[in-house]
Amino acid sequence: MKTIEDIILQNDQRGVSSLRPFLPADFCTETAKYILSHSGTTIITTGFYILYGKSVETDGPPGALAIGHALQSLGKKVVYVTDKYCMPIIQGLGVHPSNTVEFPITDKEQSVKFSEKLLEEINPALLLSIERCSPSSDGIYRNMKSMDVSDYTAKIDTMFGYRPSVGIGDGGNEIGMGLLHEQILKYPELHPKPAYTACDRLVIASCSNWGAWGLVAALSNLTENNLLPTIEEETDRIDKCVELGVVDGFTGEVKPYVDGFPLKKYLSPLEQLHELID
Repeated sequence: MKTIEDIILQNDQRGVSSLRPFLPADFCTETAKYILSHSGTTIITTGFYILYGKSVETDGPPGALAIGHALQSLGKKVVYVTDKYCMPIIQGLGVHPSNTVEFPITDKEQSVKFSEKLLEEINPALLLSIERCSPSSDGIYRNMKSMDVSDYTAKIDTMFGYRPSVGIGDGGNEIGMGLLHEQILKYPELHPKPAYTACDRLVIASCSNWGAWGLVAALSNLTENNLLPTIEEETDRIDKCVELGVVDGFTGEVKPYVDGFPLKKYLSPLEQLHELID
């Protein structure tokens, strides 16, 4: 029988499966247990700006919502933190403005100050990042083509390292993937200038939204309650993203694709996870 990890790592386009041996075999379940062990507010951050599309991508925000809704169903408070490019998307997907915080795009010093103030005000029990760019060891934020996206990326990574944290990524340049920084450097198919921001628990997937579903599937198993979005709900989220001008991260085009996957292929792992839980 396929495991959750098997399902979310299928159709691996960028070689992220190479990192699987460096994580627990059931990394989704281990991460879900870690999340459940931290009561209190969870900060979720997402939003990856695509230079050639002049917008954020469809991979990230839907996954953030899937996790957020699951945690809220379990009685946890969730606050979404992102920058000016992704904020309209998060709110457009139905998150109330009172549950969102816009992190300014500014220099490192001011970003650190904003992070310190935000952590003090919200006092989160957990930070969770999905498909959010991390700086490389030289402080530059890079996309999958190694292009500098620093001017379009709020330094939300400056919050990490001060609270328990979870990261979800699919290419090696996302917040959290710094946990396997040295391992990523050994695989040429992965990012040549990988993330330097680490996390306490890491989920990898062929598509970060799939990683979110894998985590929610594990939470569902642990709580004996199917918390996964339905196929209809996820389809509506992608359609809404397209309506809001969100782009496919592979092509930069405004269309209902996620990381190059057309909708039917994109939704297949979600169908499989529902079957696995049922």
